[in-house]
Amino acid sequence: MIVGVEGVRDALGRGEAVVLPNPVPLTHVVTATTPTAVNAAKGRPVDQAVAVWAHSPDVVTEIMSATTLEPAAATLAHRLLGDEHVTLLVPMSPSVPDWLAPATRDGWALLFGARWPPVRPVLEPFPVLYVSSANRTGHQPVASTVDALEMFPPGTPVLDLAYRGLAEPVRRATTTLRLHPDGSVDLHRRGAQDHPHRDTTAYLDHLRARYVES
Repeated sequence: MIVGVEGVRDALGRGEAVVLPNPVPLTHVVTATTPTAVNAAKGRPVDQAVAVWAHSPDVVTEIMSATTLEPAAATLAHRLLGDEHVTLLVPMSPSVPDWLAPATRDGWALLFGARWPPVRPVLEPFPVLYVSSANRTGHQPVASTVDALEMFPPGTPVLDLAYRGLAEPVRRATTTLRLHPDGSVDLHRRGAQDHPHRDTTAYLDHLRARYVES
């Protein structure tokens, strides 16, 4: 069901999963205050790994303090999440906070970085949110409000901030990068951010030129 900002906040406060849009060219996401709610909305096992939405500066700082990233690499993580809006794998120390454990597998935590201004009023009351691509298991992530309403069970709150251009742009899920302790970066999964570039090497060269060498 289509709801506004207040309706989405109310649903999150009740522990429900909600579907939120992202800026072009990203697809929608499903988010909740618990990983169980996210996984249930997607129709998959409730213990499946999810990402933590890295939208709160305080939460990101706490995450960085629990990683094994060197200081320059931690600064790079902030920029990749805040400016590039990628999904980022970061290496964790053995002591992972309990609330971060659902996003951590094999020593790596998964962080989602998009922070679209129209959506921030929804996020701000909830510093810790779990998030995943907005799709039911076996389907592609939804790219519009109409798609979300068709894919998710009736009653699932969907925030409608539809693109109002002349033609609906092509959308893709976020690129996932792996950031190593020394600041080196690998491409873990292709997506919207790397798509305009010729290949993986060209995209990683672009990141180095913009965020490391600048």
